[in-house]
Amino acid sequence: MNTATQQVPRNPFGVQDAPDPNGEDIDRFAASVRLDGAASDVNAEAWGRRASPLQASSIGGNWSSRWNGGADPAVLGDTAAAWKEGEARVKMALGRVYILFDWSDGARRALLDVRQVGLHRLVGRYINLGNPAITQPWAGLIVDNHRIDGRWTHGRLDFRR
Repeated sequence: MNTATQQVPRNPFGVQDAPDPNGEDIDRFAASVRLDGAASDVNAEAWGRRASPLQASSIGGNWSSRWNGGADPAVLGDTAAAWKEGEARVKMALGRVYILFDWSDGARRALLDVRQVGLHRLVGRYINLGNPAITQPWAGLIVDNHRIDGRWTHGRLDFRR
């Protein structure tokens, strides 16, 4: 690609942007997702690493991430039911929330580009940075600054700290 035609990513991580993060499919998917932050939710039980006290005042910062429901052929013995755990960083920019997360010890990465709807709801799209053809809608619920419950089209994509 010619340097003169390259676009600067809109996300604060400088990685490839998720295409059409406000698409009609995003709103349709988000309308079908029910997340209530209940104590019985699979993301309610603590997992991952603990947050530092400095991270308690907002959702920005470092998180643990995990997803299920889809196969990652790079993970030996991977099944759709297995959790793929990793790390995540959350940044806010230009009225949006960006979540860069990885799994397989950082060998695989993806970006969520979402907008906040109301106080606690997040909706948008993720892009698999290792295979940018893979993009899916995602909807999440900010339960608190230590828990974000999320769903993508084939399963869960949650964050804890």
